[in-house]
Amino acid sequence: MLIQSHSFCLSGILPRTLGSANASFGVSQSNGIMNLYLPRKKNRGAIISASDGQKSSVDMGRKRKVVEHVCLLKAKEDLSDEKEEDMMDYLYTSQYQMGGIVAVSLGHISDPNIENYTHAFYMRFQRKEDLAKFYDNPFYLGVLKDYVMPYCHGLINVDYESEVEDDILLIFRKGEEFNYGVEFILLLEFLESALGTPVEEALASLAKLTTEFPSLIVQATQGSNFNLTNKDYTHGMVIRFRSLEAFEIFMGSSEYTDMWRSKFQSITRKILSIHFSVDPVGTEIM
Repeated sequence: MLIQSHSFCLSGILPRTLGSANASFGVSQSNGIMNLYLPRKKNRGAIISASDGQKSSVDMGRKRKVVEHVCLLKAKEDLSDEKEEDMMDYLYTSQYQMGGIVAVSLGHISDPNIENYTHAFYMRFQRKEDLAKFYDNPFYLGVLKDYVMPYCHGLINVDYESEVEDDILLIFRKGEEFNYGVEFILLLEFLESALGTPVEEALASLAKLTTEFPSLIVQATQGSNFNLTNKDYTHGMVIRFRSLEAFEIFMGSSEYTDMWRSKFQSITRKILSIHFSVDPVGTEIM
């Protein structure tokens, strides 16, 4: 079974602060990046504003609730290219075998991280009930049994509820803006003493910053992890950047680093961030 590649990896851009809250989750140097749409440049010290880049097509009016699902996998070292392709293809096509799934994104993470995760799998659902049915779906359970767990020695799931603009393309993550770019997944464990107002203020600051620069970011969601099988992370966030360059500009900007130091640094116990590039997969809404 072969589906032309839906995403490729970005190597070497994981922060050196995983597992530590002493610095922001920034960007390090990388090489061997595949399928870039813009040439790689050094990080800038300031973010391009919306007036300098493309204008936002987002209507900031009505919102629609969505449920975000993130699964990180630890593949075995002897996983062959053929088995890896089968694993990724079957995970990707799970969306066509059951209802309630509105978007899928997945990729291989080649850069090392403290938790040794190698692959990321993201899905968006309409409701929590759809996610619950997904976990029990015979097709998905068969994919896990036959094409994932024989080649992986661990996984973690994070699920959270969020809101997006009430626009069909934005809900389904379809259209030209979602055909390519960089998928960034951030998992956070906040200090228990900070849960409440400090965490809410920190997340609100990050959410506000992501909405202020549509020239760099297509969409961002965040929320509290309600997956009872995972107590490692309290919150999750998924951001679709327009390109690797946009990702680097945002993560290396003074606006971002200042916000991190003032809002997150003192209340965060553990951080895990991964990302991968995304290839065009079409614009049809299935």
